Amino acid sequence: MDVSSNGKRSVLCLRYLNSRICKCIAILLVLLIVRAIVFPFSSFDRIEENGLVVIRNRSPFHLDKFLEVPQIVWGLNNQKIAFARACLTARMLNRTLLMPSLSASLFYKEVERLEPISFDKIFRYEEFNSRCNGFVRLGRYMDVSNRTKAIEMPKGSGRKWTVERDFEQLKEYSKEPFDQAEVVRIEGKNPFLWHDHWPVKDYAKVFECLVLVDEIEKEADKVISRIREVGSEVRSKLDTSATGAKARMLLQPVPYVAVHMRIEIDWMIHCKKLEQRSKMNQICSSKEEIVNRVGNIIGMKTPTVVYLAVADSLLNDSSISKGWKDGFVPLEKKKLGIDGIYKKYPYLVQSAIDYEVCLRADVFVGNSFSTFSSLVVLERTQKLMKTGVWNLCGTNVRWRSYAYNILGDSNGARRWIADMSDLSLEKISYGSNDTSCR
Repeated sequence: MDVSSNGKRSVLCLRYLNSRICKCIAILLVLLIVRAIVFPFSSFDRIEENGLVVIRNRSPFHLDKFLEVPQIVWGLNNQKIAFARACLTARMLNRTLLMPSLSASLFYKEVERLEPISFDKIFRYEEFNSRCNGFVRLGRYMDVSNRTKAIEMPKGSGRKWTVERDFEQLKEYSKEPFDQAEVVRIEGKNPFLWHDHWPVKDYAKVFECLVLVDEIEKEADKVISRIREVGSEVRSKLDTSATGAKARMLLQPVPYVAVHMRIEIDWMIHCKKLEQRSKMNQICSSKEEIVNRVGNIIGMKTPTVVYLAVADSLLNDSSISKGWKDGFVPLEKKKLGIDGIYKKYPYLVQSAIDYEVCLRADVFVGNSFSTFSSLVVLERTQKLMKTGVWNLCGTNVRWRSYAYNILGDSNGARRWIADMSDLSLEKISYGSNDTSCR
């Protein structure tokens, strides 16, 4: 074999390859330059699926450009949705969202009575930016150099203000001259009522970044600890003479079920009207129906403690802890001796504590037309997916959730997971009888 001949051929091949590589790189650069000239404003994609406009942002947001939104109102979870929608709006405009004001009170029909509360009094500001780094970002008003030059962006309303019109407005404000303003201030209705352009997974990402401040987190820990404590007391009374494996089993924590028991006065009025308008009968549930369907859930081990998450001040039924099957120990705030924890705080904080207790329960049962219940299930589904479980609707997985307003197997509550592939948050915002598990 002629080694020198092989060496020459190798050199020629390398030169040929290098020449082709250089040509490819040159062509690629020309294409990129042409694309930048022809499509100078393509910082986001507009995708239409099933009549819904979905926006995919592909550019990083400006750290020195901000979006300001109105005070966020209504219930805790409507406020969380409104906050996430504001974050995603800022993301599309390539802006940082100025930390909004939440509402501590629930007088959503009487704006003058709303009690504003800063976002960082409920959720950790720095932790939010750390977890959502590169996706969305919060800023403080002190970061703004000159608020007097803010450009106002009026949000449309009424039947003529469609999803497409809303998209066109956002696209317009992402270009010159609006994109040059340091602050764009949105004027108009509550962000919860803005048009939706983002898939469920984008909302879920924002929700994952929301972490309660230490004070509220510790109060939730106290409530959960008290629930577990009662569970241990119940189990210890079953067989004090047990030994060996049985004794070890008795030392294991008793599971707790959190039931978002929507039977308050305001809810019953709302759900009955909703049933009439939608011509459905799977929205309202009586106390008796809830008790029976929770008691008939397949695979529920006893004894088990049942935490009843209910707004006591709006409750018109003092018998919620009666009628439960043997082995189910219903617990409401007064019975647990934790009502004093809740009374220290305004509505928003009380709701945040209850949300955390429901989120961390071994089993959660709620109403599929409740925004509170729907967001709890969304976060529990997200946690479940991260464990790598393939059968999310299984009866033996962690963080199981059920909808008591929909009849499931063996006359129990229907198994429930959130549809993380949904292109709209509508089912979660306004409720649905589709629980993704049959």
